[in-house]
Amino acid sequence: MKDLLNKLTSTESGFAALPLRIAAGVVFTAHGAQKLFGWFGGHGLEGTGAWMASIGLEPGVLMAALAGSAEFFGGLALLLGLLVRPAAVVLAITMLVAIVSVHLSNGLFMANNGYEFGLALLAISVALAIRGAGSLSLDRAIGARVSH
Repeated sequence: MKDLLNKLTSTESGFAALPLRIAAGVVFTAHGAQKLFGWFGGHGLEGTGAWMASIGLEPGVLMAALAGSAEFFGGLALLLGLLVRPAAVVLAITMLVAIVSVHLSNGLFMANNGYEFGLALLAISVALAIRGAGSLSLDRAIGARVSH
């Protein structure tokens, strides 16, 4: 169990991950809250589920719950610096699905509902999955305690 916890919370030293974690954490948490709870002008689980079903992501409510949970809880994990590597992997997969299923056919630019924003979030997620949460994180604090 100790080895598993060490692997899940391992991180590189430094503060480079902090601004990525905070910015992406805010964005992911807010987008997840839109999908799950209808906050910030979102459509909630039923509305998001109906939209997802309309574009072929079935069953819509389940897909909305999965995407919304990944974004909301993954975003919180990034903000806290807790289990950042696994959260970032799940968020990267979520962004890949969004890019391929929704945005790719619209081209790059956001003005046409393109994939540029999803691509930026994908890149941040991949970087955090590789690097970890950084020095100022719960992962770092847990890792220090577990290794002693």
